[in-house]
Amino acid sequence: MNRQRIAVVVVCLCLVSIAGVSANENLRVLPETLDGVAPNKIMGHYLRQQAAQQFENWKLEYEQRKTAEQVTEYQKRLHEKFIEVIGGLPDRTPLNPQVTGVVRRDGYHVEKVIFESWPKHYVTAALFLPDTKKHKPPHPGVLVPCGHSKIAKANDSYQTMGALLALNGMAALVFDPIDQGERGQFIEDWPDLWGTKAHTMVGVGSILLGRNTATFEIWDGMRGIDYLQSRPEVDPERIGCTGNSGGGTQTSYLMALDERIVAASPSCYITNFDRLLNTLGGQDAEQNIFGQLAFGMDHADYLMMRAPTPILICAATGDFFDIGGTWTSFRYAKRLYTRLGFSERIDLLENDAGHNYNRQAREGVVRWMSRWLCGKDKPIIEPDIKLLSVEEIQCTPDGQVMLLEGARSVYDLNRDYETKLAKRRKKLWAKTERDELLSQVRKVAGIRKLAELPKPDVEELDIIERDGYRIRKMIVKPEEGVYLPALMFVPSQKQSRGAVLYLHEEGKAADAASGGPIEKLVKAGRTVLAVDIRGTGETLGTGQRYFLPFFGPDGQDVYIAYVLGRSYVGMRAEDVLVCVRLLRQKRLGPVDLIAVGHVSTPALHAAALEQDLFGKVKLVRSLVSWSNVIKLGRSYNQLVNTVHGALTIYDLPNLAASLGDKLTVEEPLDSLGEPR
Repeated sequence: MNRQRIAVVVVCLCLVSIAGVSANENLRVLPETLDGVAPNKIMGHYLRQQAAQQFENWKLEYEQRKTAEQVTEYQKRLHEKFIEVIGGLPDRTPLNPQVTGVVRRDGYHVEKVIFESWPKHYVTAALFLPDTKKHKPPHPGVLVPCGHSKIAKANDSYQTMGALLALNGMAALVFDPIDQGERGQFIEDWPDLWGTKAHTMVGVGSILLGRNTATFEIWDGMRGIDYLQSRPEVDPERIGCTGNSGGGTQTSYLMALDERIVAASPSCYITNFDRLLNTLGGQDAEQNIFGQLAFGMDHADYLMMRAPTPILICAATGDFFDIGGTWTSFRYAKRLYTRLGFSERIDLLENDAGHNYNRQAREGVVRWMSRWLCGKDKPIIEPDIKLLSVEEIQCTPDGQVMLLEGARSVYDLNRDYETKLAKRRKKLWAKTERDELLSQVRKVAGIRKLAELPKPDVEELDIIERDGYRIRKMIVKPEEGVYLPALMFVPSQKQSRGAVLYLHEEGKAADAASGGPIEKLVKAGRTVLAVDIRGTGETLGTGQRYFLPFFGPDGQDVYIAYVLGRSYVGMRAEDVLVCVRLLRQKRLGPVDLIAVGHVSTPALHAAALEQDLFGKVKLVRSLVSWSNVIKLGRSYNQLVNTVHGALTIYDLPNLAASLGDKLTVEEPLDSLGEPR
């Protein structure tokens, strides 16, 4: 059977395991609510509290920004940090543009364009050009990144925006994002794997490399501007950018990072993280930048990072991106623009609808672009526009760029980078002292030294008696807001033969049945502490939108941690260390560690970083390596076990090798959950 440890299976098996222990036993530990929150929501609650504190810090820092010099310093700092945490941007390479066809309409024409943002990594786009008899070139150029539409540039709203800009004297480049339109990246799974799911799939491997799905989207957009500027019909000094939804995300990033954009309008995206995390929750990979809340980059900052560039926020009253957050971000940006003496350069358009790029929004955007790019401030009336069919706007011969000869996907680009990093890691681990290497691992993964971890609060609860041993229910609280339900299995004999910390991806009760693996250890005289480290077992998150089945039931919580600059691997490894220290304090002898399933990754980190704490370490059904995630591209339930930039320093086999004979690995799995 395919051994994909995906979330639905995990939840079901947890329930089966608990139910199968005994008709008279209940191995659940936690009450129905903790601090008024259900256990399966507690991690999200904890992380949102952390985020709320960061927002308070953000507000304090904002109020210190009073002068133009202070604003410039702030803009420079955020620009550099943003580029750093997405892994930097590559060198420019030839665009090798092709125009594969032209479709003429009254007042404009559309050129079907293919260019290379990276070598052989193709971008498909539609270039809407004004009628030169009505509008004398060179024209302003407007980049239009598309939102999460399967047909992308062929979508009615995005085509109409391109046409409306052209009818008003501006060239518009409407382009397909990766995994949309003609740019399916995993062609074997197209069109099933597209949009948000596909972007997050790309994101899993990208995180490990210190990149982000946004890295590729931002670079596509910047190269799109390069293409616009290369056209003789376009004035390279008058470049704008507008996009809706996911295109609003891309617009926000591009207007913050690319100084060539002199007017912008993100639509149906800008809110703030305080409202986003408490309403909709985290979104797909590119909408989460590593550590951005920790280093102070919220949605308002996208508006302020290049102030006083003219920006129109388009929003909708009924949008799932909370309108209250939109107004909050707008007010902060408006105040900063006012401090700089340019209050008129930022505005907000709110229409009475849901998530949309409707006629009101489009007319408002084109008027804004006309004002700032053409010097004409006039009402814009959208006429009836004859749209192109999907076939008419198609740029490639067969409808997909990955069918072009020699085409390279984002997965290929990540593989290229991992090949370079693997060579670098090999040299690093051959020439550097182990303690220094492990210190770098600790820093990247965000794992504190044992001496720095607070002593946990421990609450002992009921006892269950079994033949030859008893089970003590416990709650271990390693920090405020985090609860680890645990079962302590204590043999009746007084002479202890050592202790075992037992972790299972399906929770502490998974192997707790009579006659099961834990009982065998106890009958051999071992004291066993079985623990649900955070986000497993009783505190496993559930029901988190489109993250199932590929990315686990707790994907949104993982991304909250990610924007806080933390990893579940790091937090869970600290849980392991706290629990091992708890066992050692009982003076039961050496403490061995057993981890089954995806919890093996944090267990391996804990054991490698504090080797003196552990006796033997056994990992069962653990991931063979992170480089395997990059190699295969596809993965199941690996998001929770990513560490941003880990592969720039180490891979899991490096940690395993550091443990030497202490470590036993059984039934290793690849990134798809298949036996290796």
